[in-house]
Amino acid sequence: MRRVLLKLSGEFLAGPGGFGVSPEATAALAGEIAAALGRGVQLAVVVGGGNFWRGAQHGKHMDPATADYVGMLGTVMNAIALQDALEHKGVDTRVQTAITMQEVAEPYIRRRALRHLEKGRVVIFGGGTGNPFFTTDTTAALRALEIDADMVLMAKNKVDGVYDADPNKDPQARRYRSLSYLDVLNGGLAIMDATAVSLCMQRDMPVTVFDIFSEGNLGRLLAGEHVGTLIAPDIATEYAAGGE
Repeated sequence: MRRVLLKLSGEFLAGPGGFGVSPEATAALAGEIAAALGRGVQLAVVVGGGNFWRGAQHGKHMDPATADYVGMLGTVMNAIALQDALEHKGVDTRVQTAITMQEVAEPYIRRRALRHLEKGRVVIFGGGTGNPFFTTDTTAALRALEIDADMVLMAKNKVDGVYDADPNKDPQARRYRSLSYLDVLNGGLAIMDATAVSLCMQRDMPVTVFDIFSEGNLGRLLAGEHVGTLIAPDIATEYAAGGE
């Protein structure tokens, strides 16, 4: 692979408390990213803001668009925190935001983002798409297409792929090795929102769902190995073999 986009949940930065930014959790996440770099693969990141704000929950009595704008600001806080943690690991980064706030980050400019990636910098996209009513999953799909990424990497925690049932509740749940986009949509599998899946499907953008905190997983993905569950066009539904 030449270039990938990594989608991170904001909760990854929160630690056990589930709210705000934990320095320890953020450093651990940055460590996984830093350890995986150096393979010649360019990396961009989209980070969510659920550790600060969820519009459907915290903004249920607000105007929906306003609630979404608050959430966008949460993603920018996470982007800046992740940038700081990565730079402490010696990783050169840039933050670009869809909402202009030039004192703390660059505005999102596609050509500038591409130039940073070509220079080996990690580019973190904050502020979602800059528009309400779109999730950061959709942001990840959109930015991946804009930067001509080879794949979207959907990071999970303690879940090593997509299952046919909740593995935390059903011991018989089986992990998929591969799925088509239609399998995801028709099965109602809660991997990423339907808009993001549809966008990837329209442009044949592969998606891999994997556990980022399983040591070495991100590095293996960047090296081209199969990890987790691959979602792609014209691919047969296949379950993982035992022990895989």
